[in-house]
Amino acid sequence: MASKQDYYQALGLTKGATADEIRKSYRRLARKHHPDLNPGDKSSEDRFKKVQEAYDVLSDEKKRKIYDQHGFYSDNIPPNSGTGPGEGPGGMGFEGFDFSEAFRHQNAGGYEGYSGGGGSNFKDIFSQFFGGNKSRPASMQPEPGADLEYGLAIDFWQSIRGTQVKLNITRQELCETCGGSGSSGGAIAVCPECDGTGTVSQLAGAMKFNLRCQRCDGSGRLKNVCPTCRGEGRVTRPDSVEARIPAGVTAGSRLRVAGKGNAGAGGGPAGDLYITIRVEEHPFFKRDGDTIEIQVPLTISEAGLGAKIEVPTIDGRALLKIPQGTQNGQKFRLRDKGVFNARKNIRGDEIVEVVLRAPKVNDERTKELLRELAQVQTEDVRSEMWSKV
Repeated sequence: MASKQDYYQALGLTKGATADEIRKSYRRLARKHHPDLNPGDKSSEDRFKKVQEAYDVLSDEKKRKIYDQHGFYSDNIPPNSGTGPGEGPGGMGFEGFDFSEAFRHQNAGGYEGYSGGGGSNFKDIFSQFFGGNKSRPASMQPEPGADLEYGLAIDFWQSIRGTQVKLNITRQELCETCGGSGSSGGAIAVCPECDGTGTVSQLAGAMKFNLRCQRCDGSGRLKNVCPTCRGEGRVTRPDSVEARIPAGVTAGSRLRVAGKGNAGAGGGPAGDLYITIRVEEHPFFKRDGDTIEIQVPLTISEAGLGAKIEVPTIDGRALLKIPQGTQNGQKFRLRDKGVFNARKNIRGDEIVEVVLRAPKVNDERTKELLRELAQVQTEDVRSEMWSKV
């Protein structure tokens, strides 16, 4: 049954959108609403499904043409069939439609002036209904395999250095018994598309049509069916896929593994596997693009007198010079200590923010030193604040 959602609206586009605009909008929305990036969010999951459905149709030239012609898409409507909502190919049946209204518009020229909602008059509908125009069965048409999505969580260090992963996925592969043709031997089976009825139901607005099943050409039976795949030409099996995660990958990145989606039908190409990356947080390092950020504690004496301290970087330890009179929250830059960006062939920096720690007073000597410091340090550190209150 065809979906009633507006596929262009689902992708935030208009009907004249280019293939490149459709692809870019899909990638942006899929990344935003992917369930792995929004765990437990049912609305994001529903939105992702709608975006995926819209892209499956609009990214395929033939499917998009059918959708643009009829306002909905169904595998049972061949392209350039001349049909639309209110029309149907040969072998079609009408259910729940009141023909009396159409006959009230009848005149000497036929049924002119009445439109079934698809842009063709009622005379055209009857010519389609009784005349018929057989089209090539859908099972014989090359069909690209569907793309697959996989959410992968990696740790901070894997995102920095890159890694090789083995993914266990479930995908459709070509049937080895029939080589993807769906035919083998002399077996006869019930058509899985129409359950042996020879017709499939299709809604168009308030009307319901029974269309001839394109797969079995209305016979309800499939001859010479492969016993392994039951005529599908493909079987669903678990598969192990190795993928390389490049160094410097960021959270939300979408990596493509070509040809590892579902197998195509009728000689069509296989789809691709898209891996959406989720990066686990590090307890100390924070990442902003190619920049690494970290907070480092500093004693009062180090801040006041100045010092050289060791700070962590993603390469190990590095020496940082702290000038005299350093204030709490002051930031320092370590050049080329961030993440390497292979695309730009540059490396980011590390930003070190110092956090002053007051000394723990556990003995009289420490108290005495702090009292002496208080007598020497007479500056009112809150004077600027009070002047602006």
